[in-house]
Amino acid sequence: MIKGFATQEGTISYGEQRSLLDYVELNGTGMLASQAGFGCYRLDHADPEHEKSLRKALLSGINLIGTSSNYGDGGSEELVGGVLAEIINSGDISREAVIVVSKGGYLQGQNYQLSQERKGQGKPFRDLVLYGDGLEHCIHPEFLEDQLSRSLERLKLSTLDFYLLHNPEYYLSWASKTGVPLEDARQEYYNRIEQAFQHLETEVARERVRFYGISSNTFPSPAADPEFTSLEKVWEIAQSLSSDHHFRLIQLPMNLLETGAITEKNQVNGQSILQFARDKKLGVLVNRPLNAISDNRLLRLAEVEARRRASDKEIADRIAGLICSEETLRNKIINKLHLTPSWQSQLMEQVAIGAVLKQHWQNFGTYERWRELQKYYFLPGVKEVFQFLKGQEIPGEDISLWVNSHMGKLEVLLEAVGSTYAVEAGKRCDQLKKQLASVDTDWAKAPTLSQMAIRALRSTAGITTVLVGMRRQSYVEDVLEELARPIENKGRTESWHELQKIRDDH
Repeated sequence: MIKGFATQEGTISYGEQRSLLDYVELNGTGMLASQAGFGCYRLDHADPEHEKSLRKALLSGINLIGTSSNYGDGGSEELVGGVLAEIINSGDISREAVIVVSKGGYLQGQNYQLSQERKGQGKPFRDLVLYGDGLEHCIHPEFLEDQLSRSLERLKLSTLDFYLLHNPEYYLSWASKTGVPLEDARQEYYNRIEQAFQHLETEVARERVRFYGISSNTFPSPAADPEFTSLEKVWEIAQSLSSDHHFRLIQLPMNLLETGAITEKNQVNGQSILQFARDKKLGVLVNRPLNAISDNRLLRLAEVEARRRASDKEIADRIAGLICSEETLRNKIINKLHLTPSWQSQLMEQVAIGAVLKQHWQNFGTYERWRELQKYYFLPGVKEVFQFLKGQEIPGEDISLWVNSHMGKLEVLLEAVGSTYAVEAGKRCDQLKKQLASVDTDWAKAPTLSQMAIRALRSTAGITTVLVGMRRQSYVEDVLEELARPIENKGRTESWHELQKIRDDH
């Protein structure tokens, strides 16, 4: 177990040793945080590259880590705990220099199974939000106490620097869907937050947590949105508990396409959430800086490698070739194996990509959506079939020849289809870079779109740290390169409003 916690002295010393980078005071705590933090969404301890990336980031000047019990079903926290233990025990860094933020609230994977077991025992977690199949949500003190214990164990920490309620607005979403009157839902929502805050104050007293807060996707939403979370109301709740409360941090989404945190005047006093947070000296973490959701589509705010667009005829020919190869699998391999009809059908369903692409290859929306489909839909099934075939033998047939041939056909087809989406993404990237340069000349001093996106956020007053998912060491280097460029931190409200206006006009 790693003793101690991040301190003002420890973080200041860390920053002084890395004078090429700028650090920002985490309001209300005296600690200094790097302008970019290591975001742990989609990171897991099972991936060696993730470990190398986190280690590189911590040793190079990034001293804030943002994770959650929900990320990787706990694997993300295990990653953080393992790397921290290694570099702290080696003396390369001190516990007092690193700010660790985690979150709780989701019941998926192991937590969902735990919830079902408790229901079977007649002692379910209280105030459960039954959101969907395999997904529940809860911020009741009993659940938070359980989750904090598990998080500390995975993180190997005696004390967590910040613990955040993770998207508590799931209750409001559930209430809206089930017909609970809005005013009743909001009253219950803030009652639950107050109850959670009361418990988190006891965790501070137990020295298991230093400070706490909320991570909410609806902090920047319009006030009329049924799922809107009012920071002003949350602040009033904290103040009602004690003038010495430990509510010090919020997390919210913001990027070049989602500007509500600064352009939406959604607090009762007419301020944006960033303005209100600055006035109350709250730390602000920004998530999804490079993954924007626009018109219900995910758009990656990063450069896309330039490539030639394959013609429609090229794609059609390659689809036909893949379908022919799939038929070869059926007729010369699958039909000759001693398999049940249902098992044969399952194998063919997993590998039958040609027909799907023939009908839908032009309808996947964005480059990001296409990449997700490849990774999580098309390729896993094919790889499982390949793995199965490795152990099979058919007299007179060399199965490995088909596997290698088919993989080659599949790769060139996926590349051809991807080229059509990449070209469009490249055009969008170039257009957005021009827009950024036109609204703020300081933002134009970064050469790539991803660096410009981080630059715009870290140069905006009120934002403490931009959480960036750095799953590869090259991503860490890209972020560090931007952090080393000087830029003034100031309001920049006009720049953000102008950027929003340009987008609205288009």
